[in-house]
Amino acid sequence: MANTLLSLEQIYHRYSISRDIFNDITLNIGEGDFYCVTGSSGAGKSTFLKLLSSSLKPTSGNISFNGSNLNDIAQNKLYHIKRQIGFVFQDFRLLPHLTTYENVALPLKVQNKKEKNYKMDVVELLNWVNLEHCTHSYPNYLSGGEQQRAAIARAVITSPKLILADEPTGNVDNENTKKILSLFNEMNKLGTTIIIATHDENVLSQSRATIIEIENNKIKIKDK
Repeated sequence: MANTLLSLEQIYHRYSISRDIFNDITLNIGEGDFYCVTGSSGAGKSTFLKLLSSSLKPTSGNISFNGSNLNDIAQNKLYHIKRQIGFVFQDFRLLPHLTTYENVALPLKVQNKKEKNYKMDVVELLNWVNLEHCTHSYPNYLSGGEQQRAAIARAVITSPKLILADEPTGNVDNENTKKILSLFNEMNKLGTTIIIATHDENVLSQSRATIIEIENNKIKIKDK
């Protein structure tokens, strides 16, 4: 049985007095698990990911990462935990003034790593996501699929324990959806925990993931 990576205990979250998002959510996510989170527009998929990444605190309840309660943790330790989480956004969020190589390497540069120690890692990762031909290109010259694969490479360059992806195929075509899903499936086979928020039926049917459906402020685990 896999060790628990994330634990949600009696999570309750509301945006306003009149709008509840989650009501009594309890869930354990193990190391190497793969989940797709689905639900209607406004159900709370993106909010769910924000809670898991600790960028948003629940109104009440506890969320733990590797046994550390994220609601009651020193700021320096929280920073260390956030470095173990990679986030992939629907709108890519690549910096336009940086090349593909520089965007992917950015998390390492922020950590004050020396380029001589990570250059080959970045090059190998760009090869893995089939972007070796785009190494020196700027985001505006990349297709949507290429930009998203660069964003995935940036998210995994630090070898995180957890990847959170918010509608990662929302701005790409079917062919690139297959390529992106292949990358997520490969990462999961290597032991990375992956949680994708999506409404894309191709993602739900072609990934290795277990489905979490958000409905009426609750979550339900669905068999594929």
